[in-house]
Amino acid sequence: MSTTEQAEPAPRRRRGRPGYDQPAILRAAIDLFNRRGYDATSMGDLAKELGLTKPAIYHHVTSKEQLLGLALDDALDELTAVVTEASRERAGVGAYERLREVVRRSVEVLVAHQPSVTLLLRVRGNSEVELAALERRRWLDDRLAALVAEAAAEGALRDNVPPALVSRLLFGMVNSLVEWYRPDGAYDPVMVADAITTVAFDGLAKHEA
Repeated sequence: MSTTEQAEPAPRRRRGRPGYDQPAILRAAIDLFNRRGYDATSMGDLAKELGLTKPAIYHHVTSKEQLLGLALDDALDELTAVVTEASRERAGVGAYERLREVVRRSVEVLVAHQPSVTLLLRVRGNSEVELAALERRRWLDDRLAALVAEAAAEGALRDNVPPALVSRLLFGMVNSLVEWYRPDGAYDPVMVADAITTVAFDGLAKHEA
């Protein structure tokens, strides 16, 4: 090779736009779904929001429905783990203690995953993905109702309120956080978890006549 010849430079490895991996695209999609509504949001809208082309998004996900499924899994997976763990009998830990634990930890999960939980609470079963998410929510309600019934059978809770109703009220109180809780607001997650468990369980506790 002559001194005037130069070797052809190796091609640079193509990389995606910085910051736009699948988790970043999912966060943007959840925000857009919450602001505009899932049905009213197109992949073109998401591409415009991110400043990307649609093919660039399809490099990371296959469809808008897949994004919805990932978002709903983000809302449900950790909560499912919390309820599953609380449903297991443990030596020296009664149902009442496990019920208090699941309510407290549910607050922590909601705060950590507030955007995706907000989206979850808005689904109405308009697709297979939404129907599957609603089925998982019903499973959570059933498990929590069973735990309430166990705590009542132990004599720790009043037994004149149906367990399924108590389950709905407890999760309803936790879920209401999506409407008003702000991470930069006056109340930190620990304070909120303490308040909800105190309000809920002081009212549910069985008092001797």
